[in-house]
Amino acid sequence: MDCYGVIGYPVKHSVSPAMHNAAFRALGMSAVYASFEVKPEDLKTAIEGARALGIKGLNVTIPHKEEVMKFSKPDELASKIGAVNTLKIGEEIEAYNTDAYGALKALEKAGVGVAGKTFLIVGAGGAARAIAFALVEHGAVVVITNRTEQRGLKLAQDVRKYGECVFVPMSELERLKFDVLINATPVGMNGYMPGKLPIDGKLIKEGIVVFDTVYNPMETALIKLAKMRGCKVVYGIDMLVYQGAKAFEIWTGVTPPVDVMKKAALEALS
Repeated sequence: MDCYGVIGYPVKHSVSPAMHNAAFRALGMSAVYASFEVKPEDLKTAIEGARALGIKGLNVTIPHKEEVMKFSKPDELASKIGAVNTLKIGEEIEAYNTDAYGALKALEKAGVGVAGKTFLIVGAGGAARAIAFALVEHGAVVVITNRTEQRGLKLAQDVRKYGECVFVPMSELERLKFDVLINATPVGMNGYMPGKLPIDGKLIKEGIVVFDTVYNPMETALIKLAKMRGCKVVYGIDMLVYQGAKAFEIWTGVTPPVDVMKKAALEALS
C-alpha cells in the first residue's frame, strides 16, 4: 500500500486526508493519506524520515511552504514562486506548487475573470506568493498588503519581475480601488484567530469579490461579512480541492474525481 500525507504545524484542521482517501477509494487504489504535525525545527528530519519510510508524496502547508525548498528540488514554477506545497518523493524529492493552479480554478469556477482586474492580496506567505504570481501571469494588477511591511515589499518586488504588482501598507488601503480581495493569511482559521478579520471591515464594499483561502471554517468571519454586504464570494474549499487534485495527479499520474474529493472535504468540515 502506498502512503501519502500532509505536513504542517498545526495540521489538525486539515481535511486533506478525508479528501484524498475518498479519491483513492473511488479509484480502487491501494493507498492511504495521513496528516503529520511537524514543528518547524523538525522539518528536515521529517522530510528525510518520509523518504526513509517509503512515503510517496506529501502536501506541505503552513508554515513550511518556503522553508521546505531547502530540502527538495523545485520545478521551474515553484522556483519562480519561491514556495512549495507538494512533494513527490523518490530517489530525489521533487517539489511543486499547485496552489497557483488551485486559486485560478477556484476563481474560474466562481465566474471571476482575472485579466485587467485589480486584486488586493492580504498576506505575503507561501499561498500569497503562489496566487500573486499566477494572477500577474494572467494579466491582473496585484496589490500586496501585509502586517510585516518588509515581507510584503519583498513579495511585491519579486512579482514585479513578471507583471504589475505594488505594495500598499494596511494603513493606506482606504484610498485603494480594487475588484477582488483575497485573504491569503490564516487569520479566521479554526485554531488561529477564529472569528477575526484579516483587514478592516470597512474595506469590504458592495460590488467587490471576496476570496478567502481559509477553508476551516468554510463560513469565515470575512466570508460572512462579504455576503452581508452583497459581495460575490469564493470559498477556500474550492482552492483546496483543485490544488489537491493537481497534487494527486503529480503523485499518481491519475486524474482524480474532483466531485468526490469536494464531497468528502465538505463532510469532514461538517
